[in-house]
Amino acid sequence: MIQYKTSEEVQLIKQCADILGRAHGEVAKHIKEGVKTSFLDKVAEEFIRDHNGVPSFKGYNGFPASLCISVNEVIVHGFPSDYELKDGDIISVDCGVFHQGFHSDSAYTYPIGEVSPSVLALLKATRDSLYLGIEQAVVGNRIGDIGFSIQKFVEAKGYTVVRELVGHGLGKKLHEAPEVPNYGKKGSGILLKAGMVIAIEPMINLGTRNIVQERDGWTIRTADRKPSAHYEHTVAILEDKTEVLTTHKYIEEVFKF
Repeated sequence: MIQYKTSEEVQLIKQCADILGRAHGEVAKHIKEGVKTSFLDKVAEEFIRDHNGVPSFKGYNGFPASLCISVNEVIVHGFPSDYELKDGDIISVDCGVFHQGFHSDSAYTYPIGEVSPSVLALLKATRDSLYLGIEQAVVGNRIGDIGFSIQKFVEAKGYTVVRELVGHGLGKKLHEAPEVPNYGKKGSGILLKAGMVIAIEPMINLGTRNIVQERDGWTIRTADRKPSAHYEHTVAILEDKTEVLTTHKYIEEVFKF
């Protein structure tokens, strides 16, 4: 069942999302060659807790960290580790914050050093597709309109859309109804109504759309080991507009590509 939010609840999620956005900004300051991904996780957790938040992911169904850190061919749900970032890598940082009874969720993929033009183009297209999806998240449209816009855009550029992993509603729970696929048919699916808060998160692959789950039970990578990009925002669908509650501005103030 979809949990529709009041305007007051949307404001609480927005406050939560501000902590999240600033936590991403702190992490972004440290993303460079030679940094261990476990250190990035430590930075995020300390910032979130120092601002009276709780990392949404840590302990969620047994997940061991505050960040999902997914490098190169890892699509999502990678574990922070002693891996040191290298020139030419890409790294997706996915984070959630729980504050004042509500969750927020966002992700950003970074290039490290000299990344090939084809991979940089994948990152740009994935980021652009997120905003095309958000444009369709308005009262009167349907869930399928969001996925259709993302799929049409990225497939026209030769990329593929992961099918097994989707966006989601969120609020008092990290994952709520409805599911928000990054593919679909125009005019299909659940009707979008005021009060819905959803996470839109395109996961787009350079090669095949097929995936593999690693033995840790969490890490999802591309079957052909080609790179994958992931960007995400939490958005609120309101009567007269759609508001992006999370922000990447703190990231982009310190990390530009």
